[in-house]
Amino acid sequence: MTGKTHAARQGPNIPLVIACGCLVALISFGPRSAMGLFFQPMTEARDWSREIFALAIALQNLMWGLGQPVAGMMADRFGTWKTMTIGAFLYASGLVLMIDAESAVALNVSAGVLIGLGIAFSSFSLVLAAFGRTVTPAQRSLAFGIGTASGSLGQFLFAPLGGALITHIGWQDTLLVFTGLVALIPFLAAALKGRSELPKDSHPAAEQKLTSAMAEAFRTRGYILLTCGFFVCGFHVAFITVHLPPYIADLGLDPSWGATAIALIGLCNIVGSLASGYIGGRYSKSHFLSLIYLARAAAILVFIMVPATPVTVLVFSGVMGILWLSTVPPTSGLVAVMFGPRYMATLFGFVFLSHQIGSFLGVWLGGKLYDETGSYDAIWWCGIVLGLFAALIHWPIQEKPVARLVLQPAE
Repeated sequence: MTGKTHAARQGPNIPLVIACGCLVALISFGPRSAMGLFFQPMTEARDWSREIFALAIALQNLMWGLGQPVAGMMADRFGTWKTMTIGAFLYASGLVLMIDAESAVALNVSAGVLIGLGIAFSSFSLVLAAFGRTVTPAQRSLAFGIGTASGSLGQFLFAPLGGALITHIGWQDTLLVFTGLVALIPFLAAALKGRSELPKDSHPAAEQKLTSAMAEAFRTRGYILLTCGFFVCGFHVAFITVHLPPYIADLGLDPSWGATAIALIGLCNIVGSLASGYIGGRYSKSHFLSLIYLARAAAILVFIMVPATPVTVLVFSGVMGILWLSTVPPTSGLVAVMFGPRYMATLFGFVFLSHQIGSFLGVWLGGKLYDETGSYDAIWWCGIVLGLFAALIHWPIQEKPVARLVLQPAE
């Protein structure tokens, strides 16, 4: 047996795939999570209203969502590394062009379209799909939690990094630093090379074309409910990421508490994501999701009802951090349980599109309603109602494979 043949039969180096995938998730999520820190300096420098900046970031979230299914299809068809290399180029281009954006159109193109598509083609969604085809079914939930936690670590690191860099070198040079870090993604993504393949011992019923897989998914009640529910997750996290820093300043607190709040959310989300991956592997994923959304609604209600102090900001940030992306491991896990790993990048991409539509509305409505009313109260109440809605629709989702996969031999 030649060395080449022996290597081909060894399979992927799982620790290397996990390590590099986590670094990609960290870098791709970091600059995006720090966008709220550019809100005040850019609007003041360009003399923009809050709605102009909010619309660009809302467009970023929407393009991320619209690009995600396409990125998933490309990763399933051509491989993860090629897809992420395209994403890194778009992402870096958007960050550079954002520096010289002096009009709303230029900001929409750079911070909105290019960065949004760049994130879609290099985000943790593709990392999770790579993990899903690499580890065993029993390991998937925990692997998804680790990958999600890595994105949270990016938020934790980039929030104080971004705040410090903006203070000491200015927001333009800070964007250049972020560009250099994003340029590392293709090198790290090399370890994720490959695409989903059908196992050789699969039952013939498992053989399926992409179009058939998509049709099957949108005929599955649980998948539709999951897709609708993930809309609420996007609404919550995008609104808070972008508007919590200026909201905290509006309350009369020092603006530095905004960066602290975003960093604390990222730190606590590391714990939340890992715990979510563990819990999702042992208990009902759908019921767990219901409890997460119910807890989010309660946390927002308490936060807007109590007096604003640094302590209340820290408590709210810590609680929301634990609940932040803890939805991702059980949501992606349910997709894998229902349909298997073959087209997971694509099918989770459509679920994530719903998430990003929610993100678009959360960011844009936050800016629009603030400009019209001078307050964020209405959007906070929308978040509470949507949290209750999501808690209701996740509860009846059944955690079981579709009938086609039941015919396969047990893994």
